[in-house]
Amino acid sequence: MLPALSFLDAACNFPRATLDDLLGEGGAVVVAPHPDDESLGCGALIAAARAEERPVKVVVLSDGTGSHPGSIKYPREQLRQLREREVRKAVSVLGVRAADLNCLNLPDRHLPRSGIEAESAAGAIAEQLRKAEAHALFATWRHDPHTDHQAAYDIARKAADLVRGVRLFEYAIWGRDLSPETMVAEVPRGWRFDGSSLVARKQAAIACHRSQVTNLIDDDPEGSCLSPAMLARFAGKEEIFFEIDR
Repeated sequence: MLPALSFLDAACNFPRATLDDLLGEGGAVVVAPHPDDESLGCGALIAAARAEERPVKVVVLSDGTGSHPGSIKYPREQLRQLREREVRKAVSVLGVRAADLNCLNLPDRHLPRSGIEAESAAGAIAEQLRKAEAHALFATWRHDPHTDHQAAYDIARKAADLVRGVRLFEYAIWGRDLSPETMVAEVPRGWRFDGSSLVARKQAAIACHRSQVTNLIDDDPEGSCLSPAMLARFAGKEEIFFEIDR
């Protein structure tokens, strides 16, 4: 077993992959636990696939309302609508058609890892894989230190098992926040995708999530917003995807 940070450092030396290496001849389905994870973790990949007119489906699992639960200006339903508008604008910037974004509106901070709701979400993802004729599925890293991100992996794994020939890739969002002693997989294996020509497009998509990257919602002292240091992790030209035996 490797410490998490050693694993992530080793990932910086993964071999470079083309779209064909990752997607084959088809498209992709990207699973985001919250509105914004799709842009942070897979923005360049999505934009590159759409530039080649490959089908890309984005499935957002949660309603995003856990980010500012104490806001008076944005009570739950208004916050849900805001975050859905933001993700719709973001994926549009990346080239994804409105009909190819699916928001399941499961409860933020309480995504199910098993049971009827998890099975239903997995079925919805599997249906998108079939519609896109995709054999590449992307979800958050199983070790991300956020329970929703771990649940998203579990749900995506269930979906991958429902469709023959699907490769499951994982992308880290909060991985660098794991405690140094956290142990993960024995051997890091995966790919680096060069998105250098799409950095501006990816950053434009991230910027669409104003509730997460600005002080748009300023009346909830317990609210979460992505720090400049956190955003800097996703400003580079490469996106890293793990491909670990499931």
